[in-house]
Amino acid sequence: MTAKKATPKTPAKKSNLNAALAKPPKSIAKPKDTFNPKRDLAPERVAEILKRLAATYPNAECALHHRNAWELLVATILSAQCTDVRVNMVTPELFRQFPTPKAMTEASQPVLEELIRSTGFYRNKAKSILGAAKKITNDFDGKVPRTLAELTTVPGAARKTANVVLGVAYGLAEGIVVDTHVLRISRRLHLTKATEPKNVEQDLVKIIPQDHWIAYSHEIIHHGRQICIARKPKCADCTLETVCTSGDKTWSSGKTWPEQ
Repeated sequence: MTAKKATPKTPAKKSNLNAALAKPPKSIAKPKDTFNPKRDLAPERVAEILKRLAATYPNAECALHHRNAWELLVATILSAQCTDVRVNMVTPELFRQFPTPKAMTEASQPVLEELIRSTGFYRNKAKSILGAAKKITNDFDGKVPRTLAELTTVPGAARKTANVVLGVAYGLAEGIVVDTHVLRISRRLHLTKATEPKNVEQDLVKIIPQDHWIAYSHEIIHHGRQICIARKPKCADCTLETVCTSGDKTWSSGKTWPEQ
């Protein structure tokens, strides 16, 4: 008698359970991106946002390397349309040759341009740095001003740059630094509907306590670089997800603060 051939068993399909558990569920319906001042600007909600940011980024600080207010001012001017990493590669040699505003006034434009060329827009930046050095040397006894009104008279020190220097170098909160990350995320969180940095700052200083002004910018900048990026924000990893009602959300837990 001929033995029947055993029918080969179809290999069992691997379970996708572990993979499913490892990933957050797919996005559910996005919230309507509508601004509700009573809800969005409520002190309790703002306080919750600040608390979560502080807990998530306890060591957030300025990424530009500097030893004093002058170095920070120059580094901030160089950071326009340039990464902090690149600026930090350029400034050591720059400050070795020209460590003070007085020393910088003696630099020639071509020499300065060559030193900062890799940061981009080097001609305009060199002009601003030389102008700042002369202004600070001649009008402020070689010391970077400690008030917003005075600092914004220095070439290259527009309001954002001035707020960076005052907050980081001197610990003075005269305003809130509004860069591209702060503008984008503050709008996504419905803390403002403004589109111009100056107007965004005006809205933020009304609802954020002054003792949080400096930290808020540092924390939001870190958040914008790591999580709340311009395209396809990483909402599944976001500490603010349940307090955010942005139409840009790529994922939702289905929970909302404070009902969560």
